[in-house]
Amino acid sequence: MAKIVFIAPYPKGGAPSQRFRFEQYLDQLKAEGNEVHVASFFSEKGWKKLYREGGNAGKAITMLGSLIRRFFFVFTINKYDYIFIHREAAMIGPPFIEWMIAKVFRRKYIYDFDDAIWLPNYSESNARFHRLKMYGKVKKIIKWASHVTAGNEFLADYARQFNHSVEVIPTTIDLEKVHNLAGNPDQNPPVIGWTGTHTTGQYLKDLLPALDHLHKKIDFKFRVISNQPPDFERPYLEFLKWNKETEIADLAQFNIGVMPLTDNEWARGKCGFKGLQYMALGIPAVMSPVGVNTTIINNGVNGFLCKTEDEWTQAFEMLLNDKELRHKIGKEGKQTVQKQYSVQSNTSNYLNLFK
Repeated sequence: MAKIVFIAPYPKGGAPSQRFRFEQYLDQLKAEGNEVHVASFFSEKGWKKLYREGGNAGKAITMLGSLIRRFFFVFTINKYDYIFIHREAAMIGPPFIEWMIAKVFRRKYIYDFDDAIWLPNYSESNARFHRLKMYGKVKKIIKWASHVTAGNEFLADYARQFNHSVEVIPTTIDLEKVHNLAGNPDQNPPVIGWTGTHTTGQYLKDLLPALDHLHKKIDFKFRVISNQPPDFERPYLEFLKWNKETEIADLAQFNIGVMPLTDNEWARGKCGFKGLQYMALGIPAVMSPVGVNTTIINNGVNGFLCKTEDEWTQAFEMLLNDKELRHKIGKEGKQTVQKQYSVQSNTSNYLNLFK
């Protein structure tokens, strides 16, 4: 039996990055006799406070308290056999905790990341704090790690500049416990859908010319599931507030799932998770040909890759008008997830990290 600690930014169960990178393997690790502890930087209460508008004084106190707790936690590190750090040990400041683990306590750690987190990226509600993130620390955390797991090859290539022990473990979908519903291909009118945070909703505007054109001749709904409504209005637009409890059931009501992206360094670091969620539910995914999306999707076979307005229009029109095509593409997409991007197909690789 091994004692394993997962050092992560957010409370357990709260953030998709953690839920779909390591949390869904915790039960399996425990079933094999391991003792597992998740050490979050933020408490549940502190994390909720951080993402509210305003209240900067309270946020500063929360951040300082979290930093102090993390500092004292590191002095317990020797009681664990394996140390796994997801993204960063502390949400602000230099990589002091990682340095202590590697250089003072001389312990090996596994480092895991799933975004291009060496690039500045922050919400408007926390813009005042973003300079404290010290994005340049990522390369040092990678360098000091004994082993690095990255969500895709683009991220792995970045990590290989600083560490030779790097492997790709994709962000995975649990087809048995989570994404275990079937969609409704017979809905009328059919639903084109997107899910994500309000900050990434900016990419949806690229779809509007195609959707506007098609709505003149085809009846459909465009459903957005997010924390806030999009900042545009359309007669065919429906907004549904994201709810963790109904997330999968809400997604299963899509007939077509979209993942538009702008081709830049941050987007190339994405792990294609939106598309994988759609595919896991048998929903045909229509995605921008950016980063790992081009690895996940075989265009026209298990999904569609679209870059121009004409390409988006053509893909939508074919899928909206042909229920059998939606079923065929959705079935191929689900098989892709089963074989390559599911918890079930990646469990052995993941568990091998702790042997």
